[in-house]
Formats: sequence, C-alpha cells, structure tokens
Amino acid sequence: MSLLTEDWMPVRYRDGCRAWVAPSELADPRIVAFDADRADFNGALVQFAIALLQTSTPVVEPDDWDFWFEDPPDSATLTAWFSPLAAAFEYDGEGARFLQDFELRAGRGVSFEIAGLLIEAAGEQSVQRNTDHFVKHGQVAGMCPHCALTALLTLQINAPAGGSGHRTGLRGGGPLTTLVLCHPQRSLWHDLWLNVRSRSEFLASQGDPRKAAPHFRFPWLREIGAIQPDGGETSPLLVHPDHVFWAMPRRIRLDLTDTGLGDCDLCGRHCDRLIRRYETKNHGLNYKGPWNHPLSPYYETKEGWLPIHPQPGGIGYRHWLAWVMGVATQQKGRRPATVVSHFLAHLFPRAKGQRRLWAFGFDMDNMKARCWYEATIPLYGLADCQPEAQRQAQAEVGRWLAGAELAASCLRSAVKEAWFGKEARGDLSAVEAGFWSRTEPEFYRQLESLITSLRSDGDGDSRVDRLPVRAAWHRNLIDTCESLFDGEFVGVAAIERQNMRRVVKSWHRLRANLRGPAIRKALGLPDAEGPGTSNKAKGASAAPRAS
Repeated sequence: MSLLTEDWMPVRYRDGCRAWVAPSELADPRIVAFDADRADFNGALVQFAIALLQTSTPVVEPDDWDFWFEDPPDSATLTAWFSPLAAAFEYDGEGARFLQDFELRAGRGVSFEIAGLLIEAAGEQSVQRNTDHFVKHGQVAGMCPHCALTALLTLQINAPAGGSGHRTGLRGGGPLTTLVLCHPQRSLWHDLWLNVRSRSEFLASQGDPRKAAPHFRFPWLREIGAIQPDGGETSPLLVHPDHVFWAMPRRIRLDLTDTGLGDCDLCGRHCDRLIRRYETKNHGLNYKGPWNHPLSPYYETKEGWLPIHPQPGGIGYRHWLAWVMGVATQQKGRRPATVVSHFLAHLFPRAKGQRRLWAFGFDMDNMKARCWYEATIPLYGLADCQPEAQRQAQAEVGRWLAGAELAASCLRSAVKEAWFGKEARGDLSAVEAGFWSRTEPEFYRQLESLITSLRSDGDGDSRVDRLPVRAAWHRNLIDTCESLFDGEFVGVAAIERQNMRRVVKSWHRLRANLRGPAIRKALGLPDAEGPGTSNKAKGASAAPRAS
C-alpha cells in the first residue's frame, strides 16, 4: 500500500468542495489548498508535498522552473517523477514502511494508544495525576491509516523532547516554517512550486550527494546503524541532501495487526482498518551539526545557527525583517528560510505578481504544546528593488522595529508600575500583544509606501529624506502607547481601585520615555530641539482619566 498511489491527502477545491487525492493530482488547477481537520496536519502535508517535489523534480535550469510554473504538469507527468521513489512510500508489510523504524516489531518496544502520535496528547503522567484539564485523554481511540500516517508525519517533523533517548526533530521541537504563497491565490501547485528550487541548487546546499544509497535519503529503508553509529550523531555530511526533508528522529511502527471496523476519530470517515496502537522505542537518529532546513529561518548563537521556533505572543510584523530579509547586528543575527531568500533573489522577477509569507508552527514548552500559531505577512515588490535599495529598506525597517520594541517595553513597564509597582512580577504579555496588534496596520502602510518609493528610485537614492516617515512612525508609536495606557489598560479602571499617585507617576514616565533620546536614536531621528525638552514632556498633559 503506497502513499504515492492512494487518495490520502485532503484538499479543498476552488468551489469549496473537499476531496482526498493522490500526490499525482497536486497540480490540478481546481485545488487551492490542503484541507485536513487539523491545522498542524495541513502544515505537515504542505511540507510533505514540497519535499516530494524537491526530491523528485527533474528541473535543472531556471528556465525549466519557469516552464512548470506557467504550465503545471499533468497527473501522468507527476506519476513519472514520483515512480522511482515508490519503494520509500510503502506503509504496510513486514519490510520497510514510510517513516517507521526498520527494525522495530511488536513486543520489541513499548506499545501506546494511537492518540500518542498527536503533539498535544496528554502524557502518561498527566493521565495518572488527572491533570489533563484542557486536552482530555480518550478522545481519539482509533485512526484510519491515512490520518495515522499524517499524524506520524506531523510528529516526525515537529518531534518535541520526549524523555530519555526520544529525540527531537531535525529542527528541534515545534520548528517555525515559512513558505512563499501567491497573492492573490492561484492554485495549490503554484504555492508549492514557489518553494521548490532546481535540483542542482538544492544538491549543492548541504549534505553529501555522493551518498546515493536509498537509505541515506529515506532513513526508514534500513536499520539506524546503517546511518548512525551506536550512541553517535547524524550530521549533514553523513547523509544525502534529500534527508533534510525526510528526517526520522522517532522510532515508531504502527500496529497494523490489531485493527477493526469503525469511524476515524479525526476525519470521521468509516474505515475497515482502524489503527488503535503503535510501538515505539528510544534512541532514534540524533540530529546534530550545521543542518540548514530550507523551510525554516535561523538565528545566530555562539555555537552556530539554530532554527527559530514560535514563541508566546504569536506572529506579527515585528518578525517581518528577520524572516524576510534577515538581521545582522552585534546583538543578534537572523536569516530567512532558504526558500524565501532564494525566491526574493532569483524567482520573484520571473514569477510576476504579489506574494505573501505563510508562517506556522507549534509554540512548545519542552514536550508540552502551548499553542499553534500561523499567519501570513506581505512581501510586496521588494525583489524588484536594486540591491542598494534593498539594503536601504533593510536598514530603514530595522529602525522602525527598534523604535517599536522600545515603545512596547515602555508601555509594558508603565502599565506594570501603575498596576502593581516596579518590583512586581507577572505575565503582562497582553499589554505588548495589544501594542503590536494596534500598530500593525500603520507599519504595513508605511512599508508598502517605502518599497514603492525605493522601486521608483531605481538604485535607492540615499539623498531621499526619510526623516518625515520616521517622525510619522514615532508619532504613531506615541499615540498608540498613550491610547492603550489610558483607554485599554489603566485609565478605564474604577478610581477607587487605583493608586492614583502611582498611576500619575507612571503616566508621566511613559510620556517622557516615548519622547526621550533612546527611542529617537533608535529611530534615527535628531535630538529634540531646545533645552529641557524632556522635562517639558513630563508635564505636558494631565494625568490619565479614571472611571
């Protein structure tokens, strides 16, 4: 039974109808997106599809890429691309199975309920202590083979810390994934193809292309020892470049013997082979070294570059620069995903039209999933700008974000001081979330205007005065912080419940900080005119209103 021939991938057609298709149907122009019942499954399916195309594509030259973007392949063509890989995508039988440990058999590991494949599933300890308050156990007792395999795929991609010897994914637990999408929407094929490079470019990126044996590409085709010595590590040079897409940190084998009739607890479809359990064992492939997954942005540390993971607070415009253009400062280095930088540098001029960035992933606290985040952010026509103009955009947006980060910190400190005093501790993430949400529309308006201006300037005329734009952004930051302080967080509370001395003090401090030299320097604005400006700002307005 093969994932290359069965209709196992849920998709949504342009008219809103839902269907299940085989990978060879992915270029059907009627299909616009994957349509699984879980957001993390959709994220895993799109990564599977990109991986399959990148692994099988015959594209060698840029012109070949252009051809398939404008004239998508038919089902027979995709079948021909995929057929040489058929042995790696069988998921049944006594031999090698897709993403399942080659050696593991019933009784050689520990048996778990099938729900354990889900990232958010309650652990054994939570069930025993009855602390599974929000994610109850027992909700998923059986899955159809297609949902079970999608859950397995999702786990291998996102594998969090799972106890002694249960490895995390190649990018760590719950990595952030960023993909380029068409805007407006065209078809699923166009979205997938924007994230596929020519075969020659991909093979030159990392790994050892000379390791041609199939198990160096698809690790489930042989025992672990054929790739990684006992107790050792798996680095990029030990495997083929394709391996980065098909990493298998967890040793798992689905139990296909103890099955039965019933409805799948995930997709709801009736199934005559409902899977209830799986076998697992520790000490899978231990991914270490300079891996560079093409679908993830990275940040710089003393030890090297590490993949970025979603954090509390979600996804917003504060991530735009790092995930689209990268950041290079003494304090922090960020670089975009390879598919994003490659698109902006090479594909954008050929694939005409606006594009967006789709970012998604789990916010993990060790082995506990706190939240699933996903969002799309605009790319605009940045790639149409000349290199010097792009550098100017990078520097200018960096100033805006530096000023915004300082403003958010000022607001958070002021609200904390007004509510509790300076020394108090607690979660004030809602304050910063409100700030980032409120300032986002203006950021994107200014960003689009900046990029339009840089495109019209050609090579980016450095003589253009950007001070009015920075001053407008500064004014927006001030207005937003003062409005949130007075109208959302502090000023709306009943006066008898507040310490007005503390409120007034924090209000004046907020106003002074928002107009002070630190934020002006971050924004690249000149010092405020006249002596004593900071003191004037402190007393320039009345204290916030109280209800």
